[in-house]
Amino acid sequence: MKKTAVIIAFLMSVCLNDSFSQTGNDTIVYLITCNPGTEIYSIYGHSALRIVNRINNSDLVYNWGVFDFNTPNFAWKFAKGRLEYMLAVESMGNFLQTYLYEERAVFSQRINLSPLEIRQLVILINDNLKPENVRYRYDFFYDDCSTRIRDLLEKSVGNKLLYPPEGSSDVPAFRDMTGKYQVPYPWLKFGIDLIMGSPGDKKTTFRDRMFLPVDLMNCLSETVVNRNGKMVPLLQNPEIILDFELPELQRRFLYAPENIFALILILLLIIIPLIRNILTVTIIDAVIFFIFSVLAVLMIFFNFFTDHQQMKMNLNILWLNPFVLICFIFSVIGRPGIKWFRIVFYISAAFLLLHMLLPQEFSIAVLPLVLIMVLRSSARAAFKWNPFSLK
Repeated sequence: MKKTAVIIAFLMSVCLNDSFSQTGNDTIVYLITCNPGTEIYSIYGHSALRIVNRINNSDLVYNWGVFDFNTPNFAWKFAKGRLEYMLAVESMGNFLQTYLYEERAVFSQRINLSPLEIRQLVILINDNLKPENVRYRYDFFYDDCSTRIRDLLEKSVGNKLLYPPEGSSDVPAFRDMTGKYQVPYPWLKFGIDLIMGSPGDKKTTFRDRMFLPVDLMNCLSETVVNRNGKMVPLLQNPEIILDFELPELQRRFLYAPENIFALILILLLIIIPLIRNILTVTIIDAVIFFIFSVLAVLMIFFNFFTDHQQMKMNLNILWLNPFVLICFIFSVIGRPGIKWFRIVFYISAAFLLLHMLLPQEFSIAVLPLVLIMVLRSSARAAFKWNPFSLK
């Protein structure tokens, strides 16, 4: 599939170059913006470039958001941050079929480029379509289907492209930018907040915010081009190509992770004091520390063994630390391991008290989990002051 796509991309580059050599004034470039979908990979929307040549009646879409599920070791490469995306070319009609099927709105905005700027854009796209350049290492914040378009426009227009001045207040962080699209999916939001490190809390610039498709459309709509002292909008008004309403997805309060975890915490507080069988309590603790151990392994992996820069420096590793794995082992083999449980207790209790001072935003759903950690580690740490201590 990849080889076929590369061959098609190369042929398209030849066609694009030939069509432009016939005329520059009859070539029109559009920004295509697709509304978010309901699948996990589509909740942020999509961006592409559309190039129409009126001489040969070509209408092609250039899409930097293509990846191959059949890639060997797909899941591993994705987790490691080494999955390659690629530029694909298809007709506008074929491109729209997916969004028609998924009932997602599609908008087209003509980009106000001069013939010389269009020529430069075409040269850059042709270079991108070469087999050695058609693939790229995806980076969610800094190199995706939207930022590729932004970068091409910056290179094509040059210093005549002017962004609005930076705002001084209410500047969103990367986590805020992505979080607004995750609200209808509370478990997805919890998972992403958990594995996203402190780089996600970096405040965005106007240019940074273009990594999301709808925000790219909004930001470029505020961008102007200096045409001999006259400020011309970069984008014309949007034309609706496919008209569908955004799906009404409501956040179900009862199923939110923070509520589920709080319920588990309450049940543990009520049920465990009533259990007289130490083996039963040990099994419950083994299950709890197994789950925490899995999360701790994920924290270690994403902090130290992935190329995803957004997942590094994740301070959730303070409570999901390697000592949790040791506690799991002791809870399984049935030995006290008091020293290790006390270490986990002190660390998790300190995290609970001081997390507001740390330079990272934590999901509210983390708090009941940390409380469970504090509760069960203190119980197995044999503190005399703790009425829940195992006898």
